[in-house]
Amino acid sequence: MINTFGAWEALGGDPALVDGVSAVVREGTLPSRLPVRERARACVGACALAAAEWGARRAGLSAVPGVRVDDGAVAAAFLSERQLRVDGRAPVNFAPLSRFWRGADGWVRTHANYPHHRQRLLDALGLAADASVETVAEAIAARPAVEVEDLVYAAGGLAVAMRTPGEWAAHEQGRAVAARPLVERERLDKAPGRPLVPLDRSAGSPLLPAAGLRVLDLTRVISGPVATRTLALLGADVLRIDSPRLPELPDQHADLDAGKRSALLDLAAPADRRTFEELLAEADVVVTGYRPGALDRWGLAPEQLAGRRPGLVVAQVSAWGAYGPWGGRRGFDSLVQVATGIALTEGSAGQPGALPAQVLDHGTGYLLAAAVLRSLTEQTEEGGTRLVRLALARTAAWLTQGTGHGTGPDGPAAAYDGPEPWLAERDSGLGRLRYALPPVRFEDGPSDWARPPGPWGEDTARWDRP
Repeated sequence: MINTFGAWEALGGDPALVDGVSAVVREGTLPSRLPVRERARACVGACALAAAEWGARRAGLSAVPGVRVDDGAVAAAFLSERQLRVDGRAPVNFAPLSRFWRGADGWVRTHANYPHHRQRLLDALGLAADASVETVAEAIAARPAVEVEDLVYAAGGLAVAMRTPGEWAAHEQGRAVAARPLVERERLDKAPGRPLVPLDRSAGSPLLPAAGLRVLDLTRVISGPVATRTLALLGADVLRIDSPRLPELPDQHADLDAGKRSALLDLAAPADRRTFEELLAEADVVVTGYRPGALDRWGLAPEQLAGRRPGLVVAQVSAWGAYGPWGGRRGFDSLVQVATGIALTEGSAGQPGALPAQVLDHGTGYLLAAAVLRSLTEQTEEGGTRLVRLALARTAAWLTQGTGHGTGPDGPAAAYDGPEPWLAERDSGLGRLRYALPPVRFEDGPSDWARPPGPWGEDTARWDRP
């Protein structure tokens, strides 16, 4: 059995089921001053257990299949964007202007991977579109860190001043985050219980708990796509919808959209809006990863969705939470690490540090998938349109509250010589891919995605039909 560090409890799961989760502990994976390996293992274990529980119910099994979490698989998956190769080429994960900078009184971290975020950063600093790293450094060095943060956010960009853990704890947003549960779970109405659709399995086929479910994927970057990628692994028909005016980074799509289909719809165009509403009318799950409130103008607030599609599961993930003074702000894992004191904790001699992986993104993604699966289980018993919410900043609080290294292995720690045993290769419409295998494993469950990612946005916006 592994210590779930509250993940399974936060999901509302039966504590007795945790006895069915075991771990292969490998020292040397995800090294950190914080209990990163233990938290990552707990997120994956909770997700696998939620999948096994739901699969057992749908398949009519007398017991929930056993779950085994391997630290090697977890480490490879949490570093999936670094493991990716496309025709042998390694991706560039951070653009030149996504980095730490010295301000007049402290450190600032910016995020400018997307072209529109880069332009907003430069506009906020009054710099030309072709400004060099050195020019940006000079502009930031002349300003206090919090001034840079406020200036860039006001322009729609992304910059965060580095804070100590104590400063974040005293910050109004930090207090708001700390007051919330790790996984926010809410029943929005009294919609009737979800009919339990038995799984139709052929001999030798894997147990796919999410088979037949239709998931509308409105997410970007890492945490939301990790969740929907996991639901696709488990058999769901996952359709990712993006705006044609907001292109995705090609390598990010190659890493995060295995098992899914990808289509483009402009919700401002009447024909595309009708198509979207037709998709929504048949969806079982809607997952959103945009900043809180950004999709409300399209009628996609949870209460609006419940009114149009009773019995839906709505899953939301954000950087800072849907509350507090930063509730409407954009954010990414690297920025949350800086604001919450993690960068200081992981740094040395006045130099900011970082976690060994984008743990907040990946961990939150697996918890989000687990929350969807647990909501489906609860719906068969109690009904109701379900809302689950997670935030990277709340996951950060959970990580920093840990005392570390409290997970007991099932025996001596196993060897770890690198990620190769948990990597695979396959051909795709994007080229020859090397990628990290999914870490969510349970007895008779799937070991890989049914399909590789195809070209971004080139699928038809419709559900797969039997």
